[in-house]
Amino acid sequence: MGSYLLRRILVAIPTLLLISVLVFAIIQLQPGGFLENLLEDPRVSRETIENIRRQYLLDQPVWVQYLHWLGGIVRGDFGYSFLNSRPVSELIWERMGWTVFLAALTILATWVIAIPLGIYTALNRYGPSSTALNFVGYFGLATPDFLVALLLIFLVLQSGGTAVGGLFSPQYIDAPWSWARFQDMLAHLWIPLIVIGLDGTATIMRQMRANLLDVLSQDYIRTARAKGLAERVVLWKHAVRNAINPLISLAGLQLPTLISSTIIASIVLSLPTIGPFLYDSLLNKDQYVVMALLMLSAVLLMVGNLLADVLLAWVDPRIRYE
Repeated sequence: MGSYLLRRILVAIPTLLLISVLVFAIIQLQPGGFLENLLEDPRVSRETIENIRRQYLLDQPVWVQYLHWLGGIVRGDFGYSFLNSRPVSELIWERMGWTVFLAALTILATWVIAIPLGIYTALNRYGPSSTALNFVGYFGLATPDFLVALLLIFLVLQSGGTAVGGLFSPQYIDAPWSWARFQDMLAHLWIPLIVIGLDGTATIMRQMRANLLDVLSQDYIRTARAKGLAERVVLWKHAVRNAINPLISLAGLQLPTLISSTIIASIVLSLPTIGPFLYDSLLNKDQYVVMALLMLSAVLLMVGNLLADVLLAWVDPRIRYE
């Protein structure tokens, strides 16, 4: 496994270099830029804009700008946010904690709920409860996350509740951590978890159901039953264990999508995550922020796939990477 991990890391380096070239080229191809927008501001002189260009080598050839940006990434410097007048790394780390927290909690809740529901609907596929759960799954797949957010906000307000939007009430946003602040966060947290995790829960439940139904029709399952093994052994040791393998491969794709695919829902719910930050940076053509976040998504995708491969080898003893 050690040599496999080393090979994957060595392959990741040129892959990330190629991605960085594509990201930089795409951002350079967009018309205009943040500094061009500043020309329309009468409070900013042309001399100030030219000084910013020289400071960040924006007046140099494209390849010089790319090498300067890439060298900064190696040193941990992701550039400067013209929109926020602060280093990009500071802005990202301020939002990274809540983003990772919500992503990890959503993935955990999704798998804990979806896998048992998928097994139940596969074993009771003709029952009324299974039909109702399948309907909920179709609803989760078909309904946009921002619409679910608006519906939940409406229901909470109609029932007299006020814990909507954000992760804290106004009096707890900048307050130090305490038991009251933690309880307030829990009161707000259930809405983001449902909104962000509904689509993933429905997808994994449907896939687990389909995989398990396919595995239960295999010859080795019939053989295991013919040998007299207990049904719970056949189900959990043979059927479920093999049915869950394809889902582990998809788990690595969830890390970057929880940043990029929940932008609108995060805006609707006023969540302090990276998604709305990326959206604002795209609108305002804050190029260094956009490039840093796109590279972060690429890194998360590669890390997620690597973790999924390692977990798959741990779950399935038939897989060997040596």
